[in-house]
Amino acid sequence: MIRLDGKKALITGGSRGIGRATALLLAEAGADVAIHYQKNARAAGEVKRLIEEKGREALLCQAEISNRFEVEEMVRVIGKHWGRLDILVNNAGIWTYGEMGNMPEEVWRETMAVNLDGVFYVTNAVVPWMKKNKQGWIVNVASTAAVRGEALHSHYAASKGAMLALTKSLAVELAPYNIRVNCVAPGWVDTDMCTEVFADPEFREKVRQSIPLKRIPPPEDIAGPILFLVSDLALHITGEILNVNGGSVLCGG
Repeated sequence: MIRLDGKKALITGGSRGIGRATALLLAEAGADVAIHYQKNARAAGEVKRLIEEKGREALLCQAEISNRFEVEEMVRVIGKHWGRLDILVNNAGIWTYGEMGNMPEEVWRETMAVNLDGVFYVTNAVVPWMKKNKQGWIVNVASTAAVRGEALHSHYAASKGAMLALTKSLAVELAPYNIRVNCVAPGWVDTDMCTEVFADPEFREKVRQSIPLKRIPPPEDIAGPILFLVSDLALHITGEILNVNGGSVLCGG
């Protein structure tokens, strides 16, 4: 069993989907977890309860991820409470439809603000705490769309592609401080982000059949690789893009 005893983690978008599964798994491994959420306090509160049942401390942190001032205050409060931050999982994100040639600028801007600016704001605020402690683990949650692109979701793919470049750049920049920066790039995952499209049984089956392993994974299947990347089993891994897609995209990041 991987152990994270004594580690302090921040999961953005931690109230649902991959973030929720990751928060619970890290707590199971012994970490205390700060759960960032934007609106759904009830869902975040349920994650907090489950973490506390595991004997770990959980903090609820509400913030608009695309607002630098709210993010910086959130990280300040967490850092002051624990005196350190060891693990950051940049998971919060949105996925919306956007046809180029007919895409409102606000749709493009919103996607970049949440999926890319938010990652910058949180990481920029957390890194000083990691440098102070002379260690850290950062995992960015991207997408296979970053590797192969995604028609009618080019704004989403672009935001996630930038995340890959950021991961590789920070891996080298932060290595002297013993901070490892990696990325997981999931394919289709059975989360509420996909609830609307998966409501069509024919489409869901089409997606399942397109995956070589013939399954649409639950969020827990992404949380496991994240746990590995923030553990001592991955001490010599940094700048890696780990594609978690059941064989859908067979290429490196």
